[in-house]
Amino acid sequence: MGATIIVGGFFGDEGKGKIVAHVAHRDKPYIIARGGVGPNAGHTVEKGKEKHGVRMVPSGFIYKDAQLLIGAGVLVDPHVLLREISELGVRDRIGIDFRCPIIEEKHIVEDKGTARLADVIGTTGTGCGPANKDRVMRCARQAKEIDTLKDYTTDVALQVNEALDAGQTVTIEGSQGFGISLFYGTYPFVTSKDTSASQIAADVGVGPTRIDDVIVVYKAFPTRVGAGEFSTEMCPEEAKRLGIEEFGTVTGRPRRIGQWDGKMARYSAMVNGATQVALTGLDKLDLSCKGVTDYDKLSDSVKEFVRKAEQDIGVPITILSTGPEMSETIDLRR
Repeated sequence: MGATIIVGGFFGDEGKGKIVAHVAHRDKPYIIARGGVGPNAGHTVEKGKEKHGVRMVPSGFIYKDAQLLIGAGVLVDPHVLLREISELGVRDRIGIDFRCPIIEEKHIVEDKGTARLADVIGTTGTGCGPANKDRVMRCARQAKEIDTLKDYTTDVALQVNEALDAGQTVTIEGSQGFGISLFYGTYPFVTSKDTSASQIAADVGVGPTRIDDVIVVYKAFPTRVGAGEFSTEMCPEEAKRLGIEEFGTVTGRPRRIGQWDGKMARYSAMVNGATQVALTGLDKLDLSCKGVTDYDKLSDSVKEFVRKAEQDIGVPITILSTGPEMSETIDLRR
């Protein structure tokens, strides 16, 4: 019982969507609430033959018994949101906070048309930065002002806290990753707000004393889309030789690939207040581990990597991902 936050520990693309879906099916939360920036983050969820890439709806939607909520801190693009609601069939169980700021066409135009954002920083062009700027200037529109959203608006903070008061389980999912936090990331090559667990809690209106666990998700090989510092980056030829090629869910841009960064992982765990760690991408380290669901059946080399990563981070690794599909998971939680 209680609230668990799930956030990314590197530069995003750590596989949070898959981890959220797994945790939801295991913990059976009453509510899955989304914090984070907005539709500039894409989460991919695979279950059996189903594969979904979502940008607004919580990636835990695949657990069909949970209410789905989007917190007041999240920017909403009504076109993206309504399309996903329709495609995923979640109309009867999703709500968005009436205070969510709205991304308008002018924000997208500004994002794509500002050379510094588009060409230097390498933003996704989804309008998030300009919309957050308008929010700071107190001129952004809110969800309660948009007719097409009126059937979905609610007080997310109230709903989440009432659920916790009633002893219900709540899963809170973040977006992006620690390395592109506006506060703690590789500024100025960052997103337009903080992405740490504290911010994600605030996004959905949950105070710090109500959080029971913080699961930080790391990928065995960090990846990054767009410009910015990446100290362990390998050349594209080396990544291809290792069979590691990825593309951004939102932009489709090739992801830059790096080696494990223990120093960054430990710092990220510290700032996020990690209590547990999920480690993904183990199948890319050793193909023999693809789909393994028993820790004892992992190869010795992967077991050694996990031991070293846990030592680097200083926090127990409790979830191991051995493939993109939801069932390809080793869960060591008690």
